[in-house]
Amino acid sequence: MQVTHSKVTPIGEIRRIVLLTLVDNMNADRPYDYIIVGAGSAGCVLAARLSEDSNIRVALVEAGDQDDAPEISMPVAFPTLFKTKYDWDFSTEPEQGLGGRRIYLPRGKMLGGSSSMNAMIYVRGNAADFDDWAQREAAPGWSYREMLPYFIRSETNERGASRYHGDAGPLAVQDGRSMHPLVDHLIEAAVHAGHSPNDDFNGASQLGVGRFQLTQRNGIRCSTASAYLHPALERNNLHVFTDSLVQKVQFQGLCATGVSIHRHGEDRTLTAEKEIILSAGAYASPQILMLSGIGPADELAQFGISPIVDLPVGSNLQDHLLLPISYLTNERSLFGVGLPEDVALYQQGRGPLTSNVAEGGVFLSTSGDTRVPDCQLEMGPVMFYDEGLTAPFDHAYVATVTVLKPTSRGKVSLRSARPDAKPRIHHNYLLTENDRKTMVCGVRRAMELLGQASLSSLRRAPFSVPESDACDDITKFIERRIGTDFHPTSSCAIGRVVDANLRVIGTERLRVIDASVMPSIVRGNTNATVIAIAEKAADIVLGKPAAAAAQDL
Repeated sequence: MQVTHSKVTPIGEIRRIVLLTLVDNMNADRPYDYIIVGAGSAGCVLAARLSEDSNIRVALVEAGDQDDAPEISMPVAFPTLFKTKYDWDFSTEPEQGLGGRRIYLPRGKMLGGSSSMNAMIYVRGNAADFDDWAQREAAPGWSYREMLPYFIRSETNERGASRYHGDAGPLAVQDGRSMHPLVDHLIEAAVHAGHSPNDDFNGASQLGVGRFQLTQRNGIRCSTASAYLHPALERNNLHVFTDSLVQKVQFQGLCATGVSIHRHGEDRTLTAEKEIILSAGAYASPQILMLSGIGPADELAQFGISPIVDLPVGSNLQDHLLLPISYLTNERSLFGVGLPEDVALYQQGRGPLTSNVAEGGVFLSTSGDTRVPDCQLEMGPVMFYDEGLTAPFDHAYVATVTVLKPTSRGKVSLRSARPDAKPRIHHNYLLTENDRKTMVCGVRRAMELLGQASLSSLRRAPFSVPESDACDDITKFIERRIGTDFHPTSSCAIGRVVDANLRVIGTERLRVIDASVMPSIVRGNTNATVIAIAEKAADIVLGKPAAAAAQDL
């Protein structure tokens, strides 16, 4: 993405000074009450909520750095963070279902984690996802009626309070400020293709086409770091360690007592009197558990790690694939944004630099189900291909295809007993017949949308499109072009690795609270759900009554 960076976050250096002062002046040898590992979408929420009580001493440990790079705040620039110091830069092992390709897996390595590097789409999933957790997947207490109050608690939606939305939470949620006309044309084409307009994918129905709401405040990214953590940084009872790699959890018997960290060339141990909470994400949380002796005993023994508890840590891994289909156009897209007039608009909180790239979308059912979707299309006014790693070089528009409820299951495992080694990740993408069939059907629906007559004046030439709608042509296209939508979940799932209160089974004073605890992936972008999980988990950790379940839905 070609952008010009302007100085739009002058408080960034102030935040850095405050944070470094907090870390360098503290007495880290004194026990904390809670140690939270990972300052991402869940960790920032937990740190803010637990430290609201000035009598509770909280340590938040993050392997990455500050979140003060201008590309973090500027929404359209998020792909420029890929493969930088702000990215864990994971990849899969060769994927059997994708012709042996390795798939690039970006994850945020900074305050805010992936909420500081994602496309900011505010989608919660479908009500049926949470009801299935509670009724079928050993997760009592996690139904939609029980989760909705935490979604509402977390957000300040610019549309105001309603049956489905809140207006007093830390997380800013707003309509997009870019409103690119190419996306208007794509939404119109989707309506012509038979999709019903939907102005709220988080309301009464998820199905249909419309623009996404975004985690932005006045056109600038609103990560969990900016929403939750930064307002809490001056609390004397909250200590944040950046550039600190957690090596393992320390145990006395089955009781978690602290964490070993490597920071600035030195090893040290932080101790906790109440709990250790892993919020390092669906790849790193299982890795840390396994390095600590919690995981498949036979596999740990191969690395010389003495098993403490034998659990299926790392299994049940799930993710959303992303397949871009795009056409070149003579209309102005996001290619080349960053001109002085774009910067001037950005400083007013609008214009193309506020674009999250995937501005609009469709939730659809290829099977004709009128209750839940099985595919999602994301629509953007830009060339997006090569897994987001190659910058646009011409004007284009794109619709991506995602299978929302994949049945393929992957695994996170150790590559080495070294904490600084990247884990082995097998997603096993598209290994089931159901996933392959749904993806092919989804591609056909996207091609139908992109082939609408109303778009004929915009199409200059196909750029990345299947040769035909024949199954063989679509399958070949999928194998060559597909990547991830950056939504890994379920590798420490409730009912398998943690109980319904997110305590690691067979241990004491150890929890996992992040996307890895989802019993199964939700039908949509996962960030909003992770934030709500952390909101609910904060009440559980503190022993507070659960928020009153929503009624009459």
